[in-house]
Amino acid sequence: MQMYEIIVTFATMETVIFLVRHGETFDNARQIMQGQTQGDLNQRGREQALCVARRLAAETIHAVVSSDLRRAIQTAEIIAKPHGLPVATTPLLRERDWGSFTGRFIPDLRDEPWPDDIESQDALLSRARTFLDYITATYPGCQVIAVGHGIFNKAILAVYGHCTMREVQRMMNAEVRQLSLPLHMN
Repeated sequence: MQMYEIIVTFATMETVIFLVRHGETFDNARQIMQGQTQGDLNQRGREQALCVARRLAAETIHAVVSSDLRRAIQTAEIIAKPHGLPVATTPLLRERDWGSFTGRFIPDLRDEPWPDDIESQDALLSRARTFLDYITATYPGCQVIAVGHGIFNKAILAVYGHCTMREVQRMMNAEVRQLSLPLHMN
């Protein structure tokens, strides 16, 4: 009976991700398409990250993972501080590559045809699947804070929810969504 209980417990273990969008940046406030540019948090973004840090301070967190873009790292460092954890970075969590739309005023892009140099939605969703596989393989059964970006987090949520990106509600700056991923047993 004890062996059965151990197997059931192991089989139901999950990796929990607290998926966070980085805090507001200077370019967010100016409505500039950031894409894979570094970006910096503005004062409001730092305050948003501090609110997330306070909200998650009571959680048992085993790791903090961030996009390798500065705005996400800055957010992750603030959130990781109460846990005394380092921030691991990965390019898997980077924002969508917006190609020649990068650096432009977002309202000006509404009626423009999409250029060929934007990262495709298929590539984005594939990278999101790879990220979720990476987290469950690297941090099995752990609780992980993952700090990413608006569009890429939508891709993660679409893969997780088995739906289209259009069906996923937009994440606001410093918003947190919790995902529970079952461990994959070989």
